[in-house]
Amino acid sequence: MSKQLDVRYFPLLDYAEAWEMQKSLVKEIDGAKRNETLLLLQHPATFTIGSQKHPEHLLWNEQQLRDKGIAVFEIDRGGDITYHGPGQLVGYPLLALDAENMDLHGYLRNLEQVIINYLAKFGITGGRKPEYTGVWVGNEKIAAIGVKFNKRRQRRGFITSHGFAFNVASGIQHEGFTGIIPCGIEEYGVTSLEDCTGQRFAVQDVARELLPCFVEVFGYEPVIEGGLV
Repeated sequence: MSKQLDVRYFPLLDYAEAWEMQKSLVKEIDGAKRNETLLLLQHPATFTIGSQKHPEHLLWNEQQLRDKGIAVFEIDRGGDITYHGPGQLVGYPLLALDAENMDLHGYLRNLEQVIINYLAKFGITGGRKPEYTGVWVGNEKIAAIGVKFNKRRQRRGFITSHGFAFNVASGIQHEGFTGIIPCGIEEYGVTSLEDCTGQRFAVQDVARELLPCFVEVFGYEPVIEGGLV
């Protein structure tokens, strides 16, 4: 029998609030006080800088950031700098990886597979690049991935946090991504679902349609708490 996965969708959630929510949920899941959880959401315009910390990959100065209304957070996930904003579906899986299920590399590949399987529904071939995480369409990244494995206190294993950022809206690569070197990768570009298909999508609809791909790859039974019904 599949484990239950609580699923919540937020049309727009401030980054700081989402980060604190993840920290709280990690503790609750570790203490068996709630089910494993998937948060699906959009953020206001935000740059996040991961543990690799390359400040030179942020191209805009403080005045430009203020003018454009973009917040900057140095956070505790792996990876370099990336952009979050409206028109992008962000997924934060908070999953328990126990001693018998601690293939951390495999977890990253499974996150990529969720996006790859979803893209296939539209005839889009999503792929991987051996030297990078994330999902690519040709030489353009359509989904970035950066995670944290939080060591469990109650038993051996980890609780995951952070996750994926899937570009949905056309032109998103010309917004915040122009102010950074995304993930520190200069030689490749960024694309979106709308740019690949020529269709228009509501992010909430993409979240609803992507959920079956997620639970199929990871083997859960979703319990939708709100936002996607």
